Amino acid sequence: MNNILTEIVAHKQTEVAARKQLRSAADLEQAPWFKRTPLSLSSFLQSPDKTGIIAEFKRRSPSKGVINGKATVQEVTTAYTRYGASGLSVLTDEKYFGGSADDLQQARTLNNIPILRKDFVIDEYQVLEAKAIGADVILLIAECLSAAEVAYLARFAHNLGLEVLLEVHSEGQLEKVTEHVHLVGVNNRDLTTFKVDFNRSCELAPKIPAGKCKVAESGISDPAAIVTLQQAGFQGFLIGEHFMKQEDPPRAFEHFVTELRAAREKI
Repeated sequence: MNNILTEIVAHKQTEVAARKQLRSAADLEQAPWFKRTPLSLSSFLQSPDKTGIIAEFKRRSPSKGVINGKATVQEVTTAYTRYGASGLSVLTDEKYFGGSADDLQQARTLNNIPILRKDFVIDEYQVLEAKAIGADVILLIAECLSAAEVAYLARFAHNLGLEVLLEVHSEGQLEKVTEHVHLVGVNNRDLTTFKVDFNRSCELAPKIPAGKCKVAESGISDPAAIVTLQQAGFQGFLIGEHFMKQEDPPRAFEHFVTELRAAREKI
């Protein structure tokens, strides 16, 4: 693990321990949304009337600092849904990304498409939280977890009706994919150099176990990249900073989708 991931995971352990003191697992299970039937992101990604895009609401990041301090959850996520996003990704990490559980709950109230809780999940308590705040999918990062931890957390989430997106950065990490992982995300960004390389993703795509929905993550800023990745076998495309760093994220997303549909018609 690189230094920032190590730091984040260490902080997350302390943070989760503190939250357990404030709200018990039993309390989470009594939350109104805990009883809701989650939506299937893998199904939405493959729906022909959607774009395949998982559009992200993200205020800042450790590497970029503030990305967008003005846009609201309401204006951005409803626009994503209106213009054809297959799913939403909402950051809930506060210290490093400026997100919150409240952001996801707002998005849940306003939108009826699947929502990914984007966070650093290391404990089953966070999976219960995800269900309680209205998420449909959790993210597990292979770089941060052992194979046994991935297997345990994925099974725990699956048994709650949540889908699991496992993010990998290398071929070796595909060994951590289990039957309870529904989607496999390939991060196009090298964690050591931070350079984006779509070729690596395209090479990895055919090695992802059959039956898993393939998601390309990071660095996608051009509809042509989606066309290339789709031809390589990817069904989902997680886009975070590209829309949020624009002056008007809803308009930026609308234009991107228009260009994407035009590019797809040329194939």
